[in-house]
Amino acid sequence: MKINFKKIAYLCLLCVVTLTGSLGYASVLHASSSTKNEDNHHLFSLDKADVLSFVANPDNTKDADKLINNVKVFYNPISEQISLSFKLNKQSSVAIKIMDALGNEVVQLMNGSLDAGNQNLSFDPSGKLNSGFYFIRVVSGSETVVKRFSVRK
Repeated sequence: MKINFKKIAYLCLLCVVTLTGSLGYASVLHASSSTKNEDNHHLFSLDKADVLSFVANPDNTKDADKLINNVKVFYNPISEQISLSFKLNKQSSVAIKIMDALGNEVVQLMNGSLDAGNQNLSFDPSGKLNSGFYFIRVVSGSETVVKRFSVRK
């Protein structure tokens, strides 16, 4: 039985493009087959810049287009204090809430206006959170970022 590796590679590439397309990533990975070259080998061309931008930013949005960037919750797991850092690209109203595993709001940490730039905030939910997993939701305008963290008492 003769194995045709070129056809296998083509089918694998087709599967990857199909799967990533169903996840909304097809626009970043441009795979096109060209005509046969002089050696009668079938060529595939991938735009290197698009592949690199896909690897660096798989949701296909530029950080400059986002209002909220680099959201980090630390130290994870937390025991007493929640520290949150993120970057706002412009001054805006920000709401920060803690949600339980079922999506119910447990604590509203903040609802106010913040200036553009790096934000480093600390909150003490003192006694409002039991041990377990929670989500912190940062909302600004139409943009929402959710991060998971755990509480250990």
